[in-house]
Amino acid sequence: MDGGGSTDMTLAFELAALKRLADPNAVFNDARGWTEYVGVVSEKPTYVVTNFTRKHRVRQDFFSGPRGVRESLENVKGQFETDRHVFVGTTDEDEAVAEAAGWEFLPLEAAAEAAGWTLGDEDEAADPFDDEGRDDWP
Repeated sequence: MDGGGSTDMTLAFELAALKRLADPNAVFNDARGWTEYVGVVSEKPTYVVTNFTRKHRVRQDFFSGPRGVRESLENVKGQFETDRHVFVGTTDEDEAVAEAAGWEFLPLEAAAEAAGWTLGDEDEAADPFDDEGRDDWP
């Protein structure tokens, strides 16, 4: 994905974008070659992000913790002072949050195409450990 720009970059993925990738671990390993920091932000509870990243062996430099996406992006931007801060997401809301937090937004499809990442099947079976739609989950 390095188009000749600065490699002094912090790259954040919205969890939903990361879940759409065929091999999130390979994507993070690739991104480490041209970015300083890479991590995951989400509105989901911390354990959902942690379970996903562990399952896929994704080593992240940061994650959102108990904050929302915008607050997380603002916090990460203050903590990791790189030339660029790029947020990879999937929705118009992701784009609005990125702009509000002072980050560049990159749609997942554009990022995947530029970097040569493979998107997974959108119709894959739902993760049984994801808490979406569950009211009995802590």
